[in-house]
Amino acid sequence: MVIIKYLLPPQRVIFNVISHTSTFKEINLSFFVTILLPVRYTIINHCTMLQITNLSKTYPNGVHALKDITLHISNGMFGLLGPNGAGKSSLMRTIATLQDPDSGSIMFGNINVLQQKQELRKVLGYLPQEFGVFPKVSAEEMLHYIARLKGVVNGNERKELVQSLLQQVNLYDHRKKALGGYSGGMKQRFGIAQALIGDPKLIIVDEPTAGLDPAERLRFNNLLSEIGENIVIILSTHIVDDVNELCKDMAIIAGGKVVQRGNPEDLVNSLDNKIWTKKVKKDEVATYQKEYKVVMAKLSGGYMMVYINSDTNPGNGFRQEKADLETIYFSHIS
Repeated sequence: MVIIKYLLPPQRVIFNVISHTSTFKEINLSFFVTILLPVRYTIINHCTMLQITNLSKTYPNGVHALKDITLHISNGMFGLLGPNGAGKSSLMRTIATLQDPDSGSIMFGNINVLQQKQELRKVLGYLPQEFGVFPKVSAEEMLHYIARLKGVVNGNERKELVQSLLQQVNLYDHRKKALGGYSGGMKQRFGIAQALIGDPKLIIVDEPTAGLDPAERLRFNNLLSEIGENIVIILSTHIVDDVNELCKDMAIIAGGKVVQRGNPEDLVNSLDNKIWTKKVKKDEVATYQKEYKVVMAKLSGGYMMVYINSDTNPGNGFRQEKADLETIYFSHIS
């Protein structure tokens, strides 16, 4: 099945947005200008795979952010898990056409992402880790502007779309409120609403729940899970539970490299009967790290709970512990 979209030039609309706030100079407009400027037509097949091959990136300051990354991602929710500084945001920005790699290739269906950036942008929904908002503009008004940028020129159609999105992200009752007065969670929900405009086939959300309280995090994750599995959704995060709850496929990235890839449940099963724990004093942890393959050590009741990976019973007071995604994660980044 083939989808054809028609989009209109947005220059007049973007200047209308700017004229509604006196503080626009403080806002990084690169997201709106780069991602939302549409081109005339796009043709894309359903069930499209994102293919990242041998991608590398070194910044001018010498930081080698991406090191020969290869990932093939099918429809559904894909979790990209890694610590801060692992290279997740660098990879997301490269896929979103906000920066070029030094080498490698990215294909999304029949779109060569590095050579056909505008084609990719027409089917992309992007929620970056940090994004500016126009503080004096309401959520409803801003979504109308962005819908215009993405080619929804019919007023009635646009009104229905905006109302539907606001209800979907649970912001309808706050639609008239200025974005500058939104909480962190509300801004993130607004961010996913704008990412859903234009029927995107690829959605990227970068660290979407960082800094959210538990209730807001739950709302946001429920929203992501409702989007469906007919498109490619990349969830980039350092929060293990987000991937565990939402994703059927994942990769762990550390030091700019993919260090593990697979189905979360299968990865957990690979450590069945191999995780052992023992409660020790804080000053004993270093000794255990020398003697055993320590996966992680967590503070518990004034002591440290040491987790080790061993194919056989290590004895010495260790007891077997059921593996989970957290132990998989730490076993690959420690």
